[in-house]
Amino acid sequence: MTVELAGDHPGVADPDYRQRRDTIAAAALGLEPGEEARDIEYTAAETQTWVTAASALRALHVDLACRAYLDGAERLALPTDAVPQLAEVSRRLQRLTGWRFHASPGLAPIREFYGALAERRFLSTQYVRHPSVPLYTPEPDVIHELVGHANGLAESRFADLYAVAGAAGRRAGAIDDETELQRFSRTFWFTLEFGVVHEDGELKAYGAGLLSSYGEIQEFRQAEIRAWDPDEMARTEYDIDVYQPVLFAAPSFDAMVSDLTTWFDAVAR
Repeated sequence: MTVELAGDHPGVADPDYRQRRDTIAAAALGLEPGEEARDIEYTAAETQTWVTAASALRALHVDLACRAYLDGAERLALPTDAVPQLAEVSRRLQRLTGWRFHASPGLAPIREFYGALAERRFLSTQYVRHPSVPLYTPEPDVIHELVGHANGLAESRFADLYAVAGAAGRRAGAIDDETELQRFSRTFWFTLEFGVVHEDGELKAYGAGLLSSYGEIQEFRQAEIRAWDPDEMARTEYDIDVYQPVLFAAPSFDAMVSDLTTWFDAVAR
């Protein structure tokens, strides 16, 4: 399998990295739904990238992440000295909240991704970002998937909300008109990927995109913070290539879960 990289990707001119990406992607091919991911023998450079990024993010989470995420991270207890294997993470998550992690060769098609979420399955990449920029990736890698998403999925309220969101995404994707899927995807983006919440008198992050980005998690409080409104999110465009200039803050974590559950339940009904 050959993985295509964008022209500005840090590894696009590195033939060894490109070959490694192809090898890791191939390890996910041919797996049946429910079949455990094949283990990857990560290199010393990949291990060091994980240690650098995960350690740096963990230090920032203490002050900038919401309590529910921190609780999930404590329960999941990802290793700090080695890149976690998806199969082991999946087994631990299944015991905690009924979620499983399945290997994907790359970014999964959107309908396939949402459909898996509806079944409490997370389609995850296994590759590690380029070692020249351990604190940055232009695309989801295993650090984003595990630090950003898996830690949250170890907490029961997050786990249930992701499943409700997945069911909504699957319903929206089944409609011929793309409008409903676009509406849903925008609200998903401004919440489970880039959501923030008022907690203990401060603005905290709960979105996986913020929690896994060393640069953006330190800047999100400088964004334009708009009032909590899932319908407004569904009408708001976003650019994946820049720090998000607009974020929507929930009044509390419990209010966010309650309001989003109701909103997702109404999608494509």
